[in-house]
Parts: sequence; C-alpha cells; structure tokens
Amino acid sequence: MLTRRHMLAAGAVALAAPALAQTAAWPNGPIRIIVPFPPGGSTDALSRLLQPRLSAEFGVPVVVENRTGASGSLGTAATARAAPDGNTWVLVFDTHAVNPALIANMGFDTEHDLTPVLLFGTAPMVLTAHRTRPYRSVADVLAAARARPESVTFGTIGNGSLAHLTMALLEKATGVKLVHVPYRGGGPLAVAAAAGEVDLPIATRPAIGPHIDSGALLPLAQTGATRSATMPDTPTLAESGAPGIDARAFWGFLGPARLPEPIARRMEAALRSALAVPELRDRVAGLGIDLDPQGGAYFARFLSSQIATWGRVVRENNIRPD
Repeated sequence: MLTRRHMLAAGAVALAAPALAQTAAWPNGPIRIIVPFPPGGSTDALSRLLQPRLSAEFGVPVVVENRTGASGSLGTAATARAAPDGNTWVLVFDTHAVNPALIANMGFDTEHDLTPVLLFGTAPMVLTAHRTRPYRSVADVLAAARARPESVTFGTIGNGSLAHLTMALLEKATGVKLVHVPYRGGGPLAVAAAAGEVDLPIATRPAIGPHIDSGALLPLAQTGATRSATMPDTPTLAESGAPGIDARAFWGFLGPARLPEPIARRMEAALRSALAVPELRDRVAGLGIDLDPQGGAYFARFLSSQIATWGRVVRENNIRPD
C-alpha cells in the first residue's frame, strides 16, 4: 500500500525526470556564446580563448556571436530571452551592473532573467596621463584642477561607463571639477589617448595597455581598493588622496533564467577546467584580468552589490546615457 510519503516521492521523481533527461542529453547541438561588444575587446578576446577548450570539452561546435549595442544590453537581452536549454550563454563586462540604472526598458531584469554561472575575475582601471602633459601623479592633477577648474579633461569609453562613474567619485572626494570627454568604446578611446586628445585617459589595462607599454601614456593610479598584481608599482586612488574608491571592471558568464542547475554546474566546471590550463591562464592574465573564479551563488551576490553601488552613484550625480 502506497503511503503519502511514497506518493510525494514518486511525484517528485516524475517532475524531475524531464529536467534530468534534458541534462543528460546536453549538449545536443552548437553552443552559442554571445559577446555583447564588438570584436577586439577584452570580452571578445576572453570568449575566443575559451572557445576551443569548451568545444573539446563538450564535443560540439562553440560559436562566438558578437551582438553589440546599448552598452552590452542588447546582446544580454538576447540571452535572457533564449530558451533555458544550455545552448545560449553571454559573457558580460562591468556595464552589466551599471546599465539597470542608466537604460530604461532594457527588456529584461538583470537580477531575475539570467543565471549567473561564473565570475572570472576583476581588474582595476588605470588613470593615465598623456606623456606630453605635465602630470606625473594624481596630486599634480588635483593641483591643476584646483588652480584652474574645468581645465583638465579625462576620456572614457562612454557616458555612464564605470570609468566615468569612478571619476565622478574622485571629483566628489576631492572637490575638484574635471571635464569629461566620452568616446564610443575602447577602440576610439585608445586611438584618442595615443594621439593626446585628452589629458587623462582612464580605462582597463587591456584597452590602453599597449600605449602604457610604449610610454605614450603614464599610469598615475589604479582604481581598485588594493594594488593589482598586474600593476604592483602603480598606486591606488585611495593611496593618492581619494579614499574609499574601489572601482573594478569584471568579467562574468551567465545563461538564461530557469537554466537547469546540472547544466549550469557542468558549464561552470568546464570553464574552471579551461582556466586551470597554465597557458590559457597566462593569456588571460595578459588581458589584465586578475583571475579569481567564483561560482554562481557568489557571482549573484557580487552583481547585486555592484548594481546597488553604481546605481547610487548614477542617481547622486544625475548621470544620463549618451
């Protein structure tokens, strides 16, 4: 005779069976990684480093699709709308945490319509000065800005970008007023930075690193709370007279909401396995990323914190998108 407990257990098994069958059959076709930015950037480079490893791991083609627009929100929206079958993923950048405060009607809810799978790591941005300018430290910049308000320019990848928000924090912390010059992405900023169009380009090292290495740009400060291992000799903004600033770019991997947990965990394991290969780790480090892989639960908490932090900065400084 079946007891109620037996009947409930049987029902649970019946409900779980389709998900288990789906998981066992996955992947059953090409895997698509959406990169919501143009080719050539750090998200694109990271996805293409992972692409052959994941293809070998799963035995199916892995396709990288660049779907750009609206600070990464268009490509991310495509992932949020995709079927939760493990065939569509997105590799996001720090704009993912800023967009909710900047863009109305994105078409998806950042915290509820996606499944965080793995946070790859973070990296500070670098505040630099063109070598033709007289600035060799943040103190030099602040002195010039106080002597001549709105005479010092800084360039970023766009209005409302993390770099823009970081400089808003610097202005508030030090009482100076700088002039923002937004560019439409890392490529245009890098070209302008090398040409000396702005006094202070600020971006991640992957974006402007070659110009730092060539000597065209001089690193003044990094924006993390502590010094990055990739730039041990460059002080933080906190060490340079602007305490409390901790602004780090991040790279993360997500799938659609309602993704079966076994599929999410298999993808996480595959990503971790790829990142454990010394050659690949070295190449990722060469992008300027401080690798510190963290799983979905941590990544979800991290995103919530970042969304709250940068949303507050956007509102307090009345920042609007381009």
